[in-house]
Amino acid sequence: QVQLVESGGGLVQAGGSLRLSCAASGLTWSTYAMGWFRQAAGKERDLVAREFVAGITLGGGTTHYSDSVKGRFTISRDNAKNTLYLEMNRLTPADTAVYYCAAGSFDSNPLAYPDWGQGTQVTVSS
Repeated sequence: QVQLVESGGGLVQAGGSLRLSCAASGLTWSTYAMGWFRQAAGKERDLVAREFVAGITLGGGTTHYSDSVKGRFTISRDNAKNTLYLEMNRLTPADTAVYYCAAGSFDSNPLAYPDWGQGTQVTVSS
């Protein structure tokens, strides 16, 4: 059974930083690309409505970011620890959302990811 557990969310002031982690178990970690998505409050709750944030290939050699976070966020993975990270800098209130990690294919489409964590709340105050 695949388990993805996010941590590291919280409340931060605008301009601040947070580092999210996603610990994975029950999957052959090195064969999965990984992604971070987010869903803001009040948005449609369907999986397809989750906004792509960043993705990383199974080896970690290639990354992809949404335009809204490029240059501020960094995705990385530790294949020895089966852990995915998202370093978030220069946060703004627009980054407020529940952040999800997902395992699947290297794609910005949430439907390419069959496995999801429960999410961690990130709130950025102005």
